[in-house]
Amino acid sequence: MTEGDFQLGANPTARRIVVAMSGGVDSSVVAALAARTGAETIGITLQLYDHGEAVGRAGSCCAGRDIRDARAVCDKLGIAHYVFDHETAFREAVIDDFADEYLAGRTPIPCIKCNMGPKFTDLLKLARDLGADCLATGHYVRRVEGEGGAELHRAVDPARDQSYFLFATTPAQLNYLRFPLGGMPKARVRELAAEIGLGVAAKPDSQDICFVPDGDYARLVKKLRPEAEIGGEIVDEAGRVLGQHKGLIHFTVGQRRGLEIGGTPEPLYVIRLEPDTRQVIVGPKRALAVGAARLGGINWIGGDHAGPLTAKVRSLAKPVPARLDGERLIFDAPEYGVAPGQAAVLYADERVLGGGWIMATERAEAAFA
Repeated sequence: MTEGDFQLGANPTARRIVVAMSGGVDSSVVAALAARTGAETIGITLQLYDHGEAVGRAGSCCAGRDIRDARAVCDKLGIAHYVFDHETAFREAVIDDFADEYLAGRTPIPCIKCNMGPKFTDLLKLARDLGADCLATGHYVRRVEGEGGAELHRAVDPARDQSYFLFATTPAQLNYLRFPLGGMPKARVRELAAEIGLGVAAKPDSQDICFVPDGDYARLVKKLRPEAEIGGEIVDEAGRVLGQHKGLIHFTVGQRRGLEIGGTPEPLYVIRLEPDTRQVIVGPKRALAVGAARLGGINWIGGDHAGPLTAKVRSLAKPVPARLDGERLIFDAPEYGVAPGQAAVLYADERVLGGGWIMATERAEAAFA
């Protein structure tokens, strides 16, 4: 796979490429590379949340300044640029879900929900309606043509790999999508942006939770779901009350800071959240050891793969050996920081096999008994 390869055959000049443009350097370089092939190139930006809250905020995407940056890049390249208002769909599919997940004591990943909905469903439909041969994005993953069709692989640059966030991509979507940056390091992408003369060459990367202007996600959840600020007890596994808290939204499994509990013989961590009783259950680090997890919403793109696999249970975690038995993911060794609401993404070496949402976990001593 060559630098910026769009995998469109020998005559790209007869093709039409739609590029998903967030206003950042990655998607801007994709647009430039697409235009360089000679294909008709069209940039599309989805307005996903309120301009007023995001205008002037560096490091956001799909709103305010970023839409203007995307338009400026398209003007520089001499390609068409369209903005579509998908604020309502984004609010329902991503923001409301984000608030509800925290309310239910889970730790959500809005980036995956965004990819599942507005980006890889709505944008893909728009691209098809425009008669495009593919939809190209600035994600750092690789699309590899295998014997059974298109496969999703990790990016060459491990520090930039975004495959964890794309586990829910379907085979039909993968056939249509292109990821021309997956074979390049980030530094090369910025070099290309500077060489081409794009104004976003040095623009900071977008934040994980793009729709939280000030980074205070708890405030956003409380605004959407006022009941989220109802407090409760912090208890140990035996039910002894050790303290009080100001809402489950301030905690996630594996958290140590912010408990404000002193005088214990060893450090305490959040090991479970109970939304029905509004209790935060804490315990020593060994209580975080998980032997298995039950997955929901499993998406499989691994074909007939039946060999060894590894599982990644957090975006920054390393994949660890595991096996999948139906909806049950069983780790070869105890895994820590496995939180309901997060995703478990499955790999065979560099290839993404799929994944699912972590619905519940099993303590290591129970799973390995």
